[in-house]
Amino acid sequence: MKIDHIGIATRGIQDAAKFYRDVLGLEVSEDGAETEEVAEQKVRVAMLPIGESRIELIEPTSEDSPISRFLEKRGPGIHHIAVRVDDIRAALANLRDKGARLIDEEPRQGAGGCLVAFVHPSSTGGVLLELVQKAS
Repeated sequence: MKIDHIGIATRGIQDAAKFYRDVLGLEVSEDGAETEEVAEQKVRVAMLPIGESRIELIEPTSEDSPISRFLEKRGPGIHHIAVRVDDIRAALANLRDKGARLIDEEPRQGAGGCLVAFVHPSSTGGVLLELVQKAS
């Protein structure tokens, strides 16, 4: 496993990206595309490569988005850590067998065509964990 990305909730990608671009010198990935909308999750994301991982800036596209609720409760900041897995269904089965509380029993479509699933923070010491299987 590797860390795929760290998700950061923000009220606006463009404003948040200024720090990462102007101060750290990171560039938005996805072939120069500024953002990608993930309609199912009611968010827009931008990926900024950093080493072998990425920083994912996430902004809500709707007031009932999970990211909107997160921002209301906690404000901008780290939302989740995502780990890359080769077989997301096998990883979910393994976690389920070991008693982990899953938010997603089945994977769903995420940014970049990846399959994703979330593990509840109650099973991970308070950290929202996302499993990511790259699109084939």
